[in-house]
Parts: sequence; C-alpha cells; structure tokens
Amino acid sequence: MNPSTLLGMFFGLAIVVAAIGLSAEDPSNFLNLPGLLLVVGGTVAATLVSYPLHEVLRVFRVFGIVLKNERLYAERDINELVEVAKLKFQGQISRADEKLNRIKNPFLRSGMQMVLDGASSEDLITLMQWRISRMRARERAEAQIFRTMATFAPAFGMLGTLLGLINMLSAMDADQFGAIGTNMALALITTLYGILLSNMLFKPIALKLERRTEQRVMLMNMMVEGVLLMQEDRSPAFIRETLGSFLAQSEDELRDGERPSKRASGRRESPRRRPRQASE
Repeated sequence: MNPSTLLGMFFGLAIVVAAIGLSAEDPSNFLNLPGLLLVVGGTVAATLVSYPLHEVLRVFRVFGIVLKNERLYAERDINELVEVAKLKFQGQISRADEKLNRIKNPFLRSGMQMVLDGASSEDLITLMQWRISRMRARERAEAQIFRTMATFAPAFGMLGTLLGLINMLSAMDADQFGAIGTNMALALITTLYGILLSNMLFKPIALKLERRTEQRVMLMNMMVEGVLLMQEDRSPAFIRETLGSFLAQSEDELRDGERPSKRASGRRESPRRRPRQASE
C-alpha cells in the first residue's frame, strides 16, 4: 500500500473528526445521510453525464492504483535493456531474441524488438513517442475525471444548501418550528460534505495521478534513449552509464530542485543528449 496516501487520508479524517468532537455538543449532528446522498449521488450522476460509462468505471481501478504503492522498476528495465544490448553488441541475435521474450515491460520490449528487426531510427522514435503520447493522454483523462468530480461536489453541496433553505422557509410559513432546525442542518451540512470531498479526496487523487504520469513519461523517454543507443551499437557499459545518469537527473527534476542523492552525485554527466520529450 502507498503509505503517503493512506497517511494523508487518515490524518485528514482524524483532523475533521477531532474538530467536530471538540466543537460540537452532539457529533452525530454532522452525520446527515440525505445530505451525503445528495452530494455523492449528484456528483456521480453529473460525472456520468460528462463522460462515457467505461471511462467513469475506470475511476475505480485508478483509485486502487493510488492506494497501492506502485513501483516503476526503472533499475530492472535498465538491467534488461543492457543485457539484450550486450548480446546484440556481441552478435548473438538469436540469444537476444530469446532474452527479449522474457522482458516484462511491453514498451521496452516492443522498442528493442524493432531494433532487432532492423527498423530505422525515425520509425523507432515515431512509434515509441506515439505510445508515450497516447499513455499520457489516457492518464491525464483519468486525472481530469477526478478534477471534474472535485468541481461538481461543492456545486451539489450548494444545491443541498438551497433545498434546505427552501424547506426551512416553508416550515416557517407553516409554523412548523420543529422542522426549521432539521432543514437548516441539511442546508449547511451538504456544503461541508461537498468541500470535504472536493479538497480531501478528488483533488489530491488527481494531483497524485498527474505526478505518476510525469514519472512514467520520464522513464519511458529514458527507455527510448536506451533503445536508440542500442540501435547505434554503443557499448553496454556506455548504455548503462548513460541511462543511470538520465535516471538520476529525472529523479532530481521530480524532487523539484532538491539536492541530488549521493548515488546520483557520484555519477559522471553523460555526453549523450537528454531524452526526447513526448509531444503534448
């Protein structure tokens, strides 16, 4: 499981519960099932109107990805690429083909298969960059669904507020003073639910998915560079050193300018150009 996601959810929920417990005489007043149903149901309904059904259903799978601690296996991919490149460098094409079938990363496997099949550099770059762009577009669309839900949730909270106020005014006209408190609670609690769902669930998930996508794009660009080096028959040691430098540089960029780790700073800067970035 992803510790930061679980810790953030638990910590946020604990803060809300603690604030309610310390400020309210009866914490159960903050549990309003009609208000929660209005906000959650309205958000889901509006999302279904906005997106195709299969994209909305994919949200549940994406939410599972956020909860688990997904590894990107960059070191494993580098090792597998170098092993195949070594066999190709030595002229053992048949053994390289056998090794290629055991590679787990489909993106890396398809790129190296094109190299062994004699594809040109232009074809390699075109196909692999197209796959990167397609992956980025798909995962950005998944994150956008959560951003859309973050927009809808407060709106339906405000809708609940309007319904509660209308019911409250109707009860005042009919001298039903006992219903005034109930409707007022509905008017306020739905706004609370909408804000909480938007800012503690939907927006953080969208941000996490977008960051995950950028990490994957950087690693895929690193694989493109490695495949091109393999096609140029560069030595396996040079390929390993170059990809290791790219990996360290990518990690530094994802840390937003933090000081590089000891492992990264120990590597020399490769003379090879930076990997080509996927088009938007």
